[in-house]
Amino acid sequence: MEFPEKVNKIKTVRPETLEFIILYNQLKGRAFTGNAQLAEVLGFNSPSSITEIIKSRQNIDPEKFRIFKEKYKDFISGNVYVPVTQASKIAEGIPMYEITATASGVEVYNDINDTTPVGRMNFPGIEDCDFALPVWGHSMYPYLENGCWVALKVIHDKKILPGEVYYIEWGDYRMYKRLLLGNTEDEVVAHSDNTTEMIGNQLKYAPFIIKIADIKKLCLVKDIHKKHNH
Repeated sequence: MEFPEKVNKIKTVRPETLEFIILYNQLKGRAFTGNAQLAEVLGFNSPSSITEIIKSRQNIDPEKFRIFKEKYKDFISGNVYVPVTQASKIAEGIPMYEITATASGVEVYNDINDTTPVGRMNFPGIEDCDFALPVWGHSMYPYLENGCWVALKVIHDKKILPGEVYYIEWGDYRMYKRLLLGNTEDEVVAHSDNTTEMIGNQLKYAPFIIKIADIKKLCLVKDIHKKHNH
């Protein structure tokens, strides 16, 4: 019996699983008729095992993948294109850059181009993201918590969706802000979600105006991986 649709996908899809999924879609109906036949060839007890792999709910066993490629090598070596490099890139995930805050606590981040990745982030939903950065400071609390990791997608055309949270490089500053519509089309309001912390009778993280043309790098926050409390 197949698993219900609500079962979550696995966190890390290995390269051989991605390659298997690509080959499965290309060879189904040509090299084999369906999951029942393929399950028998690979030694699975049920066709549902194939379904679980195709839907990225589990990884394929490397030995079974070897058997699969050996069994259907004549089809694979024909005119079937398998972008293994692309599959491996997706499986590797996006680079994570560990960037520390300044001693003063000002929201300034080092240039990621001068930083070596400390790891890679990989889970469903961030395949189109470019890199991940941590959050330092409390200006975007509770949406972004200090210490959490954020998956970012570079917006090359600088088209801003008002109300969304972005990582921006502006002047000497690199920070996370929620960008709102400004008074003119060429500017936005950099808004901080934390409106509770005060210095005297003024907001500690007051909103300010930024000219869109002055934004050096614009990245949309696509996903957030919050740290766990142990």
